[in-house]
Amino acid sequence: MTQVNTCLKRTFTVFNIFFAIIGGFIIALALLSQVLTNVNGGDNLEGRTAGLIVLYVVGSVTMVIAILGAYGAHKESKVSLIVFLVCMVIGSLLMLRTGIPAAAGRPKLEGMLSDRFHQLLPLDTASEDVKNMANNLQTQLHCCGLFSYRDWNQNIPNSCLCDQEEEEEEGTCQNINYRYFTSTKSVYVKTCFPIIAHYVLLVADVMIGVVFTLGVLALLGLVLSSIMIHQMRYPDRPPVLLSVPAIFSTPPPKYQELHNPPQY
Repeated sequence: MTQVNTCLKRTFTVFNIFFAIIGGFIIALALLSQVLTNVNGGDNLEGRTAGLIVLYVVGSVTMVIAILGAYGAHKESKVSLIVFLVCMVIGSLLMLRTGIPAAAGRPKLEGMLSDRFHQLLPLDTASEDVKNMANNLQTQLHCCGLFSYRDWNQNIPNSCLCDQEEEEEEGTCQNINYRYFTSTKSVYVKTCFPIIAHYVLLVADVMIGVVFTLGVLALLGLVLSSIMIHQMRYPDRPPVLLSVPAIFSTPPPKYQELHNPPQY
């Protein structure tokens, strides 16, 4: 005999289907981020690989937990639901622990990133790894320097130079004096840091949104699974009916009094 309310079971099943869809969306988001960053030269950004791994792991774990919850509801397996409940408790705590500091630090992220990149200047005297990263970014993003073409001093690389087609586009290139004003070069007007910051902040916003969405879903799953486990633990408990206390009951009218019938 079914121990769990049918409506609750269906609601919990729909919840887990939606939970699994969120997990699949996170995996798809990781794939899309990987493709976009590869196209735009973001494969050289520090922390990109770690961020993608986190997205893949979170998406996969979310789908596994959703399947476990759906199985527990369908089979009315108390063990599966208890494991699901424990995962929801741990997940909600982790999401809150991660999301609140991330949301609080979001306004400072661009400034911290700017300070980090300023430490790499000047680029012409930086390490070979930094130079290679800058050149790859400039080639992919069509920009020159992190904050200005002057980041390279008088050693502007070829990755900053515009070709003839780009020179004809208005606002794309600029002519600068080079080698102490003995010659000129046409370099990109755009600098690389604003483009990098845009992608980093976009990823940060997506991550914060995913974390808080998972946190809310974890709390909802915690409540639903707790109710189901309670119903399975006490299947024969009768429903509690609310009754009005006697002190609030209306006394009978005074005219309803018992009288002895007359004797003849």
